[in-house]
Amino acid sequence: MAFDIPGYINTAGRVQVDDLDLDAFAERPLSAEALRCLRYMSDVESHTVCYLRDVLVTPSHRDPDVTAFMSMWAFEEFWHGEAIDSVLRAHGQKADYDHIREVREAQGLKDRLAPIYQSIAANAIGDDFVAVHMTWGAINEWSAHAAYGSLIEKEQHPELTKLLGRIQRQESRHLAFYASQAKERLERSQRARSLARWVTERFWQPVGSTIQPVEETRFVLRHLLGDDAGAAAVRKIDEKVHKLPGMEGLNLVQRGVADFGAGVPVADTGAGRRGSRKRLIAGAAVVAGAAGIAAVRRRSAGSQA
Repeated sequence: MAFDIPGYINTAGRVQVDDLDLDAFAERPLSAEALRCLRYMSDVESHTVCYLRDVLVTPSHRDPDVTAFMSMWAFEEFWHGEAIDSVLRAHGQKADYDHIREVREAQGLKDRLAPIYQSIAANAIGDDFVAVHMTWGAINEWSAHAAYGSLIEKEQHPELTKLLGRIQRQESRHLAFYASQAKERLERSQRARSLARWVTERFWQPVGSTIQPVEETRFVLRHLLGDDAGAAAVRKIDEKVHKLPGMEGLNLVQRGVADFGAGVPVADTGAGRRGSRKRLIAGAAVVAGAAGIAAVRRRSAGSQA
C-alpha cells in the first residue's frame, strides 16, 4: 500500500510532552547507562537538519513527495531531540543549543565536504540515487525504533516509556515512508538495486556513528543491543532489509553492530568491504569522477556522430 503523504503532512506534529511528569525522574532517576544512551539519541535527533542538508543537494529534492515528507520528518525529529533533552535536564545534565553547536562544530572539515561530494556523485548518478537514500533511511529508522524499544524495556520507567513510545509511533510512520519508497524504487530499476546494494554494503554504519566518538557508539550498541534480546532485534531488522528488492542476504545491521564489538561477528557476504565515513567521501568522489568522465565521453561521442 502506498504511503499516504497528504494524511501524514496533515497529522504530523510536535511529540506530546505537556503531560510528562518530569518530577518523577527526581523520585526515580534513570540509570547512568540510560542517560548516556539518551544523550546519544538526542544528538542524533538534533542532527537531523544536517542530514536534510545533505539530502537536498541530491536528486531527492526534485521529488515533491520526498520533500513534503522530509519537511515534516525534520520537524518531528527536531522535537524528538527537544523532548529527550527535557529528560536530560530533569537529571541535571546540560542539554541546550550550546551543546548542539559543539556537536556540529566537532564534525570539522569532513562535515563541510560531505555535501559537496554527495551532490556531485548523486547528481551524476541521477534519479536512481533516490533509491539509495530511501533504502538507507529505512535501515536507520528500523534501527532507531529498535533502540528506543530496547531502552524502554531496560529501564521500565513509566514516564520514559510514555515519551519513547510516542517517539516510536512517529518513527513508525517515518520508516513506513522510507520502506515503501525504497521498495517501489528498487523494484522498478535494476540499476537502483545494484547501486543501493553496493553503497550500503560498503558504507552503511549504525545510526549516529558518523557524528559520535567510536567509544560512545560502542557503548550504546553494547548496552541496547548487546544481549540476546538485542541480537534478536538486530536480526529482525536485517530480515526486513532482506525483503527489499536486491538487498537479500546482506546482514548489514548485524555486521554493523559487530564492527563495534557489540554483537556476534557475522560472516562477510563477500560482496564488498565495509567503509568508514572517510571512505564514503572518497567513494563518492570516485563515483562522481567516473560518472563525470562517462558523461563527457557520451557528449563527445554525440558531437562526433
